[in-house]
Amino acid sequence: MDLSRRGRIMGILNTTPDSFSDGGLNNGPGTAMEHARRMISEGAEIIDIGGESTRPGAAEVPEQDEIARTAPIIRALRAEWDGWISIDTSKAAVAEAALTAGADIVNDVCGLRDPAMVAVCAASGCGVVVMHMQGQPRTMQLAPTYGDVVREIRGFFEERHASLTSAGIHPEALCFDPGIGFGKTLDHNLALLRSLGDLAAHNRPLLLGVSRKSFLGVLLGETALEAREWPTAALTSLGREKGVLLHRVHSVRTNLEALRMTEAILGGGQLPPAA
Repeated sequence: MDLSRRGRIMGILNTTPDSFSDGGLNNGPGTAMEHARRMISEGAEIIDIGGESTRPGAAEVPEQDEIARTAPIIRALRAEWDGWISIDTSKAAVAEAALTAGADIVNDVCGLRDPAMVAVCAASGCGVVVMHMQGQPRTMQLAPTYGDVVREIRGFFEERHASLTSAGIHPEALCFDPGIGFGKTLDHNLALLRSLGDLAAHNRPLLLGVSRKSFLGVLLGETALEAREWPTAALTSLGREKGVLLHRVHSVRTNLEALRMTEAILGGGQLPPAA
């Protein structure tokens, strides 16, 4: 993926009944494909498909259920679209099934700490999103603690880069995600957002996933999900100004417009080409 001229939008496609934002809306093949097509028409260049919720307190999904939720949609989408498809999973068997079905990228919230996942990704040559999470989804928000959250997550990325490249994953396949909201307090999230420009390891791109997350509601004093849309777009703009090139979002058009406008300003006032 050429990221030398412009950032990209990754559209979120949850096929789960219990996602925090859109649980149950897209957990059938027909509605999931409609949503994927809509995000592509709005400018998404990556579709990230997940079959297990990673919201705080979420229950684990058996791998065969996760495969049944995601692999048919990946096959169907690959049959009609030549863009980038990502599987959002921390299970090696699910990743392997997704890659066989036509996915290009593995997005692992556990940061490829499972040797079996490393082996699957190294053998396939796929792209990899390495996310930082303290703890597990069911318990990650109980009492997250860090001495220096920015330094520790940068150190995690450095360690993962060394370990994964030593295991056979090509350095250019790697992308890092600081895991906003995954085992972090509000203060941790804000510290990471202020320091996005200091997190990249070995000049690998960052992916930012803040879309509709609960800390936005806390800052706004709002409980409604729709109140988090414009703050998400604001953080897409902020992230791009700090060098973040990949943005994982629910609302594609709004965030793509924020991304392109920011790039126009950074580039001297001319909007970059759409393709």
